[in-house]
Amino acid sequence: MEEPAEVRVVRGQRLTEAVREDLELFGVVELQERLDILRSEIARVEAHIERKRAGRAAADALFGARSG
Repeated sequence: MEEPAEVRVVRGQRLTEAVREDLELFGVVELQERLDILRSEIARVEAHIERKRAGRAAADALFGARSG
């Protein structure tokens, strides 16, 4: 018997699904927990953006900025 194929999750799919959830189904405590998680994720993404910007600035300083 063949095993079922693994469902592949597209990048960003889970985030898209999360923002489409009906918030009416959640209680206040659950909404607060969700908000705390989202704030943590925002901070994580902002930190990653800054690391990428710093890496790009370092590359530009070493090799010169790209024109265009």
